[in-house]
Amino acid sequence: MKKYHKVLAIAGTDSGGGAGIPADIKAISACGSFAMCAITAVTAQNTLGVNEIHSIPPKIVASQIDAVFSDIGVDSVKIGMLHSADIVEIVASSLKKAGAINIVLDPVMVATSGSILLKDEAVLALKKTLIPLAKIITPNVPEAEVLLGEKIDNQNNAEYFAKKLSQIGGTSVLLKAGHFVGENICDVLYNITTDKITKLPTKKIVTKNTHGTGCTLSSAIAAYLAQGFSLEDSVLRAKNYITNAIIKGADYQFGSGHGPVNHFWSFFND
Repeated sequence: MKKYHKVLAIAGTDSGGGAGIPADIKAISACGSFAMCAITAVTAQNTLGVNEIHSIPPKIVASQIDAVFSDIGVDSVKIGMLHSADIVEIVASSLKKAGAINIVLDPVMVATSGSILLKDEAVLALKKTLIPLAKIITPNVPEAEVLLGEKIDNQNNAEYFAKKLSQIGGTSVLLKAGHFVGENICDVLYNITTDKITKLPTKKIVTKNTHGTGCTLSSAIAAYLAQGFSLEDSVLRAKNYITNAIIKGADYQFGSGHGPVNHFWSFFND
């Protein structure tokens, strides 16, 4: 019998469909893997912002994770919005119990609109219990600054900060450069296992349709890890996917604020 490459996405919903679990499912599917999910929170959200957040009880979050692992099995895990310290801790406990591998952690703290998605007390729990379980974390610059407790204001220091981030939990790091100023930006991947830096240079794409880019990229990485690609290859493939998703979605009108990327750009003609 054939087998799917299975990815478990652990995150919150987005009623607007551009980020969170909807984006995870789209990206994982578009990149050739089978998406499963454990919902951590329900958000009332659109392109303008997050109006309300309802956290799922930790017991229910754990039950979702256990149900998937106990029957179906998981080849990789993508973690997004967790919202509270209780959720962070139950997710860490559940994944540790299940012996999860290939964990991609996107430390979602603030939505593209500026809405806060992770409570302050949850950041410490994230650093203490969950980051050490991850194969790779994928912070943007503001998220990296929160994790490190210092300012990152120069793209030339990205390699240094990527390595410093890796020391938090002994994990590899993809430091995303989208918040840096300039026409040419460069994401930095630091593989802690090989002590290797990989640069991913690109031109900044000018568009307001950037909602869910972090969710989409991390989900794509998890999709490729599930298929057996190396960390570097998974990140490079995922970077190509998200770059094209942004380009192909740049000219669409969707809502009044930050619209989504085009997750299925490779399947549809403009």
